[in-house]
Amino acid sequence: MDHRSGQKSAAQYLYPPLDPYDQRMMDMGEGHHVYVEQSGCPDGVPVMVIHGGPGGGCSPAMRRYFDPRVYRIILFDQRGCGRSRPHASVTENTTWHLVADMEKIRVSLGLGPVLLFGGSWGATLALIYAITHPENVVHLVLRGVFTMTEAELDWFYGGGAGRFFPDLWDRFTGAIPKNEQADLIKAYHRRLFSGDMAEEMRFARLWANWENALASIDTPHIASETPSEYARAFSRLENHYFVNKGFLDEDRWILKNRHRIEAIGADIVQGRFDMVCPPVSAFELAKGWKNARLDLIPAAGHALSEPGISAALVQVMNDLRSRPWGPKPSAR
Repeated sequence: MDHRSGQKSAAQYLYPPLDPYDQRMMDMGEGHHVYVEQSGCPDGVPVMVIHGGPGGGCSPAMRRYFDPRVYRIILFDQRGCGRSRPHASVTENTTWHLVADMEKIRVSLGLGPVLLFGGSWGATLALIYAITHPENVVHLVLRGVFTMTEAELDWFYGGGAGRFFPDLWDRFTGAIPKNEQADLIKAYHRRLFSGDMAEEMRFARLWANWENALASIDTPHIASETPSEYARAFSRLENHYFVNKGFLDEDRWILKNRHRIEAIGADIVQGRFDMVCPPVSAFELAKGWKNARLDLIPAAGHALSEPGISAALVQVMNDLRSRPWGPKPSAR
């Protein structure tokens, strides 16, 4: 069945559930211990899976986009979220810490150049790592592109998406006094880091629910309450990164440095109706990049779990199996 028909659930396109053959906690220094796992083929083509958020954490379903006979699948929870510790911590937690963590994981596992697979913030981090370490990346597979620009943040937290979902926007903004609503990221920051746990939890759920409710084209709704512990890590980390503009030196940093990765191939899968990360970012990233292929999925939004998105990503990874990337680990 064509993945664009939308007749199947996402799970039907995925490989069967898979258990990891290796799980470890890596000491990254500065008090952070990062969860890392490996599954699939130990001698296979290494693919590093980068979850979204920031603060989302990885899930078992993320192992299932790859042929386990071909790929060595590496998942990790970024600092402060998932199984990494300390939980919900923003201390020594910046984009550049995460880039260094990825490099430490690659070297510690004895890998040469890797394939990067990331969506949303995961696409952002994949691009930043590739720009910083182009020699260590063989290919990029990106979904729901977010390039950490002021325009993208303004769309989602400045009222753009709210014009399509005024009821949900009213719920998100209504908890903030009118005199603070001109900068909702900062207003939420004050409350997510107030030191009052009850207040932090309340605003964490509001922050997480606003994004989760708009993630899928099929289910825009006032979401049920996000589990508190997950919501606190997700919301604090995401807000911490956004209030600091991703810790990048200037606006549009990724786009201004794209020339550093134009020799690397990229497959970009983007929902045509993505309300969290609108398609203009993916289009702008791919425009003029000869080695990039953009696939706009007609009836899809932002979520990895959408049928059209999942089907397209599995197809990309299956197509890439024929590429001449040897499954030989690095000699280091």
